[in-house]
Amino acid sequence: MEAFQYQALNAAGRTVSGVVQADTARQARAQLRAQGLLPSAVSQVHARERARRDWARGLSSTELSLVTRQMATLLASGLTMEQSLNALIEEAAGPLAHEVLVGVKSEVTAGSSLAAALGVYERSFPEFYRALVHGGEESGALPTVLQHLADYLDARQALRQKTSLALLYPILVTGVAIMIVAGLLIYVVPQVVQVFQQSRQSLPLLTRGLIGLSDFLRATWPYLAAALVGAAMAARMALRRTDVRRRWHALLLNAPWLGPLVRGVNTSRFASTLAILVGGGVPLLGALNSAARVMTNAVMREAIERAIERVREGTSLAQALRETRAFPPLLVHLVASGEASGKLEQMLQRAAQLETQALERRLAVFLTLLEPVMILIMGGIVLLIVLAILLPIIEINQLVH
Repeated sequence: MEAFQYQALNAAGRTVSGVVQADTARQARAQLRAQGLLPSAVSQVHARERARRDWARGLSSTELSLVTRQMATLLASGLTMEQSLNALIEEAAGPLAHEVLVGVKSEVTAGSSLAAALGVYERSFPEFYRALVHGGEESGALPTVLQHLADYLDARQALRQKTSLALLYPILVTGVAIMIVAGLLIYVVPQVVQVFQQSRQSLPLLTRGLIGLSDFLRATWPYLAAALVGAAMAARMALRRTDVRRRWHALLLNAPWLGPLVRGVNTSRFASTLAILVGGGVPLLGALNSAARVMTNAVMREAIERAIERVREGTSLAQALRETRAFPPLLVHLVASGEASGKLEQMLQRAAQLETQALERRLAVFLTLLEPVMILIMGGIVLLIVLAILLPIIEINQLVH
């Protein structure tokens, strides 16, 4: 069956639009008439067109988690893939989710695997998601993998929300402070110091520097804004190159404060993914290949690829990870314990939990320190501006006395 985009008039005479599944356009029109709609335009939606629309928006994290959990429940209850997708299409909360699921079903009924069908919608279903689905299909344990994946998405969303809420106040304070400082330098300072300039008295060095900075910002702020936008676009294009991206990721790993956060995020994601795949019955080498694809840091992904080669040669996973020197010792020790006891899945889950907890603690410390540091920095800038304005006044008072 194919997906058809339609526009039609309902019983109230209003124009409605959406997506319907049918083998032909004639069948699509018949379905719409059976629903009490008068179709005015019906056209087939091709995969590339759907992908372009999906690239512009994509499913939200909440929608993706809900769809994943619902699919896991439907498949576990014994429904076929097509029946499960039909049920998801009927339960779709929004038009985008409905359109995406209709497109996925069209790809599946055309003979594609679920992972390949999801690949048409890269914006809605990220690479690590498709890798896990592929591993679940290969092992025949797709419902179990999807259930674990839904739990993982919920946990990641909860951590993201917690971090976003914690960052909200510092971001607001920083934004307001920057706007206040910019307003002072561009509009307030020139009017205040104009009195001192007309008096032709010798101004203090701090005041002269502030006047120069104010004149510079007033004359060049459009160019500075354009330069910032251009630099951001150039950096984004440069990071598409493999060599540049690898150097940048290596720099992030070696950064004093950011490095442990990046390493913790990737380690937690790797351990969680590997635990889901191993628990779903995926062979270790296949699970490692899929887990490597979820790593966002290129340096750590290369370390996993080297570990895969060592495991293929007969080395234990713990020893292979130890040799890369890219992962925390805690993960290596827990993997070694899991391999020795035959409880690799449980140890990987434990490692993921410990890394997530450590990541939350690091974020809490970072955010706790960030707020007073920003207040001190912004307070210092405002203090310099006030001093630059007050120093000439103080000198004038001294001359009068």
